[in-house]
Amino acid sequence: MSPKIAVIYYSATGNVHTLAEAVAEGAEKAGAEVRLRRVPELAPDAAIDSLPTWREHIDATRHVEVATLDDLSWADAYAFGTPTRYGNVSSQLKQFLDTTGGLWQQGAFVDKPATGFVSAANTHGGNESTLLALYNTFHHWGSLIVSPGFTDPAVYAAGGNPYGTAHASAAGAPGDEVLDAARYQGRRLAGITARLLSAGLNGQ
Repeated sequence: MSPKIAVIYYSATGNVHTLAEAVAEGAEKAGAEVRLRRVPELAPDAAIDSLPTWREHIDATRHVEVATLDDLSWADAYAFGTPTRYGNVSSQLKQFLDTTGGLWQQGAFVDKPATGFVSAANTHGGNESTLLALYNTFHHWGSLIVSPGFTDPAVYAAGGNPYGTAHASAAGAPGDEVLDAARYQGRRLAGITARLLSAGLNGQ
């Protein structure tokens, strides 16, 4: 049975979007059916227009479908991406997560694998704390956190973050090593989900 994976993200200027595409690619190459989805933008136009790369990214990614709760119900596993906001999850992604109470009450997330990926301006700009904050939601959901750990050379090559793929955007767009780590994270999520499905252990 091919696992169904929802890759859901928020990206302001494109770095997390690029990571999301790499995670989705890795999962697809591992045999998963993937839905790549973005959450809605909440910032006012004045803020968006104050940073040209922000506006350019929004205009360039309108073709990416907006995430819905149906995407979460459909999926066997999840990968969520966010830029850091003071070491925490962006308000855009957090608002989407805050709408999942009904599904949570139904037990829709129980025993479903979930993972996260992030981007901050600097190497120590809050990437790890943002991932840990994101994973608090997974704990409450009863999901199974699938971090990359130190399980593949790609993790070391990308800076050695065992919590999830992380990009330091001050250096520019994600490079090959970071994208390889993101693809590996997608493959790992797909592989573990497939094993759980084959054993009848995924979800309630």
